[in-house]
Amino acid sequence: MTSSRLVTVEHRTVDAIAGPLLTAEPMTGVSYAEPVDVIGPDGQTRRGQVLEIDGDRVTVQVLDGTQGLGLHGTTVRSRGGTSRLAVGPGLLGRAFDGRGQPADGGPPIIPEGFRDINGAPLNPVARRHPSEFVETGISAIDGLTTLVRGQKLPIFSGYGLPAAELAARIATSARVPGDAGAGGFVVVFAALGVTRREAEFYRTAFAESGRQHRMVLFVNLAEDPAIECLQTPRLALAAAEYLAWDGDLHVLVFLTDMTNYCEALREVSVARQELPGRRGYPSEMYSDLASIFERAGRIHGRPGSITQLAVLTMPDDDVSHPIPDLTGYITEGQVVLSRDLDRRGIFLPIDVLPSLSRLMNAGIGAGNTRDDHRDLADQLYACYARGRRVRDLASIIGTAALGEDDRRYLGFADDLEQRLIGQGTGRRGLGETLDLAWDLLGRFPRHELTRIRQRYLDRHHSPAQAPASQPDPPRLAENQRPKKEDTHAHHAHRHLPAVRAPLPQQAAP
Repeated sequence: MTSSRLVTVEHRTVDAIAGPLLTAEPMTGVSYAEPVDVIGPDGQTRRGQVLEIDGDRVTVQVLDGTQGLGLHGTTVRSRGGTSRLAVGPGLLGRAFDGRGQPADGGPPIIPEGFRDINGAPLNPVARRHPSEFVETGISAIDGLTTLVRGQKLPIFSGYGLPAAELAARIATSARVPGDAGAGGFVVVFAALGVTRREAEFYRTAFAESGRQHRMVLFVNLAEDPAIECLQTPRLALAAAEYLAWDGDLHVLVFLTDMTNYCEALREVSVARQELPGRRGYPSEMYSDLASIFERAGRIHGRPGSITQLAVLTMPDDDVSHPIPDLTGYITEGQVVLSRDLDRRGIFLPIDVLPSLSRLMNAGIGAGNTRDDHRDLADQLYACYARGRRVRDLASIIGTAALGEDDRRYLGFADDLEQRLIGQGTGRRGLGETLDLAWDLLGRFPRHELTRIRQRYLDRHHSPAQAPASQPDPPRLAENQRPKKEDTHAHHAHRHLPAVRAPLPQQAAP
């Protein structure tokens, strides 16, 4: 994983060992994040990384643990430089561990060069605004939370929700429309702090997809040292940058689970005895996450791109937790999984109301998807939001007390969840998704579809699909106003009268 200089410097000045950390003083000639070798009294060499430099006092994270090390007889050997990943055409189709070493039984990569795993800062002026649609094959994302090439979009999940299945589905089915001749996306998948069962699930899913030859897999297990969890996403992004900027490929990067990454960040911070921030997480967690997420995008003059999807598990399903909260400030939207939809057997359980893609407008419309896409998505949101409100009302007063219009919206919400969101295990193209959306909206008369322009209604909305309803009410002249009692009578069947609490009884003297 690393390249080194010919001259090495050994330091025999270890004066403290605490947990996975080793402190040497005095120690000079090293740089921050530099890889080092820690040689124990028994001659065994362990890998380490410089975490902190304070004058000539250096703190080293020992990746292989400090068990068996002592203050006397322990040597720290510095080689110079930073952690680097060997890159070359042989990356595709390979699997690596959190150290950057082959984990598939194959030979080491024949390097074409070495890339710093921390990346190189991009000039904001050189960035190109993402504007090309990415088809994931999942209706709730393609139709309502559209992903754009070069975007960074997190997936907010909860413990026990099928975030792994969603990640595997997107990784194996995402494509760039109109770019089939170039082979579509190359996927770089980084599994952070996962169990062996989860790692095997990803390997099996990718092997069965037939796209394994266009994937690079980095796996960091939960039993591995915390510092490896911090290195794994940077190794994956270094590989992605090589494939995108040197190979001119469209790269889709998956990082899962970023919650495990933040927990490893907190573990290292506690070992370094730093002052904690919110809920014990280090105060620099925002800038650390930004150093990862901001490595996605497009560059002027470069045909390649890096699109980033990061899965994070919200503790207690709390979206205000520091991890999803800080992530939302950096990324460009979020896809939220719903526990309620999952309990009702809807797969994939994406809650479209809190989900958001801030770059959606740049990637949809004529020339990208379809000219009616934006209007159709707005109308679906509006009708579904009203249907959810009616469902809450029905849970209090019962369905029998609802009016005809409210029943229609309630039925729409149920159908959208069962037919559009709950698409099962099959892949659905964008055209099929939009046609299904028009079919769901066919139950409404035209005057209720206020978010869709008339020309799209004339083209796609069939009055025969709508149930029998009252004709559109005549429009009043500007100088006419309905009487108050008439207005109240007109809406009486749609809103129950307010239930007023009885007046308090006056206490007896």
